[in-house]
Amino acid sequence: MDFTFLHCADLHLGSPLLGLSLKDEAIAKRFAQASRTAFSDLVSRAIEERVAFVVIAGDVYDGEWKDTAIGLFFARQLSRLHREAIPVFIIHGNHDAKNVVTKEITLPDNVTTFPVKRAKTHRIEALRVAIHGRSFLEREETENWAPTYPDPVAGYFNIGMLHTSCDGRPGHASYAPCSSGDLVARGYDYWALGHVHQFEVLQAFPHIVYPGNLQGRSIRECGAKGGVFVDVQDGRVRELRRIVTDQARWAEVVVDASAHDGKEALLRAVAEAFAPVAREAEGRLVAARLRLTGATALHRALLADQEQFADDALAAAQQNAEDIWIEKLRIETRDVASAAGEDLAGIDLNALLAGADEQALMRRLGEDMAMLASKSSGAALGLDMAEAPALMAQARALLLERAAQGEDR
Repeated sequence: MDFTFLHCADLHLGSPLLGLSLKDEAIAKRFAQASRTAFSDLVSRAIEERVAFVVIAGDVYDGEWKDTAIGLFFARQLSRLHREAIPVFIIHGNHDAKNVVTKEITLPDNVTTFPVKRAKTHRIEALRVAIHGRSFLEREETENWAPTYPDPVAGYFNIGMLHTSCDGRPGHASYAPCSSGDLVARGYDYWALGHVHQFEVLQAFPHIVYPGNLQGRSIRECGAKGGVFVDVQDGRVRELRRIVTDQARWAEVVVDASAHDGKEALLRAVAEAFAPVAREAEGRLVAARLRLTGATALHRALLADQEQFADDALAAAQQNAEDIWIEKLRIETRDVASAAGEDLAGIDLNALLAGADEQALMRRLGEDMAMLASKSSGAALGLDMAEAPALMAQARALLLERAAQGEDR
């Protein structure tokens, strides 16, 4: 029998935004809502496509709920599939493991959730489909489960569901680790994986697929996001069709400042660099990190007045589309001038600053921040120590810029 099913994973409903520091609160709220809208859109697409069933390979939630609103939202979306008689099969991943998300909302009757003690097989007799899966009990699962999965059901299209770091995917914790060879050895027709947030087909025939997550959550998750429609014909995967569902997109834009000798020229280059980002976003909300690199005479001025340049760069970027926002500006340029500058008193300021022990300054700053935090009962102090090197560079540039301005008067 021929049919189509939907494979998705890593919904991360309720996920906080990571590192988003936009000035406009309304824009930040739109990003916060994006993961829910993405899943709602995915359900609509599944209904329009008249899929035979849906498999969700872990991390529906991002962790324990603050309230039941997230669980109720998920149940409402699954009820839409229930009304269309579309079954849903779910495994828990590391973020929504049984010992992590302890609250529960009753899900509709079309939903099957796989157990935590061992892999189990569910059959869809009308389609001759067998689905095998196992959920996480604890967040940090280090055992290789693949060899323990059941044998394939003869004469059926066999699907394995696993939330795993297959072949040691970079940038992801090694949970339920396995190899592609382990998966192939089970003899299934399709492996519906979760955990890795990039779309990737590890192997075809049998297909081993990561659909990626539905919605990017930080600058580390740039580009299009979504799920996969899997078309099955005569017991084999005929085609994979990726569907893009992200409502808001992250991007990184790098501009080499070395070729531009003035601020206006540099801003024109920024506008040009954002043009392809706007085209690829196709009207979506975009948060972009702008990185300025290269040797430039503007180096000190950029560091000395980052906030003003960030505003000017935003205006330049929005020449391409009004829904482009700069998540963060990174000044990674260097000064073209090698000659030492002198301050008003004739001191060699560059040499003086170069002789400063920045490692010691950083340690002292960290100690001072820790002391202040302890005195304020651990209250947030608004300074991320990861930002300290950039702040140090900005302070250095500001001193040099002020000294240069003093010499010109």
